[in-house]
Amino acid sequence: MEFLLYLLLGGFAGVLAGLFGVGGGLIIVPVLVFSFSAQGFSQDILTHLAVGTSLATIVFTSVNSILTHHRLGAVRWPMVLWMTFGILLGAALGSLTAAAIQGPMLQKIIGVFALAMAVQMGFDLRPKATGRVPGRPELSLVGVVIGWASAIFGIGGGSLSVPYLTWRSVPMQQAVATSAACGLPIAIAGALSFMAVGWHEAHLPQWSLGFVYLPALLGIAATSMFFARLGARLAHRLSAKVLKRLFALLLLSVGINFLV
Repeated sequence: MEFLLYLLLGGFAGVLAGLFGVGGGLIIVPVLVFSFSAQGFSQDILTHLAVGTSLATIVFTSVNSILTHHRLGAVRWPMVLWMTFGILLGAALGSLTAAAIQGPMLQKIIGVFALAMAVQMGFDLRPKATGRVPGRPELSLVGVVIGWASAIFGIGGGSLSVPYLTWRSVPMQQAVATSAACGLPIAIAGALSFMAVGWHEAHLPQWSLGFVYLPALLGIAATSMFFARLGARLAHRLSAKVLKRLFALLLLSVGINFLV
């Protein structure tokens, strides 16, 4: 039953990754927290396990999303390169930060972030374009911040990098595509870091590699890889306004649940 949930979750996360460049972690983490809790996993580690597993699944989601966006000529690869330098450092620091936070407090922090993203997506809040594209040092510095926050929340960074890139006058479709490409180094660095920091944790369930739970990883990856391509194609064909507002309502409920 749990594996079927992981398959469905992977399909939904894949569509979100391709459509919005958000990696699906904003949904994967809360669902995994609820699932792990129902399975009786230790409250001390289940949130960290959800975050680490989410980052590992984004590795698979990102690959297919990136390939589709690349074929459509929308990825700004020089930007991806310079942001990656900062992302690798930020993701490692983020995993260490998350490991130092107790599970219940980490849930509340993720809940606040989910509420903030619900407001941003529901009201389509975004900064006005500045008229100039960022330079290399700025891209790397921003990469550190995005990588750090993404590792804490178990996300691919799209909810942070897309608004930043559009603020810096990158067209929306290119911002989504470039954000999706940045999600891969975030996911790889974050997942490996969560494996390392959780490797000797005493309360891990069977089939875990540190803070990555393999059954959930396999189930989500199996469907997300296909549906990410679908989402990426839809991003170039559909207006996402209504979908964003529905997604915002879902995030609102998740945030309230985590806080209450």
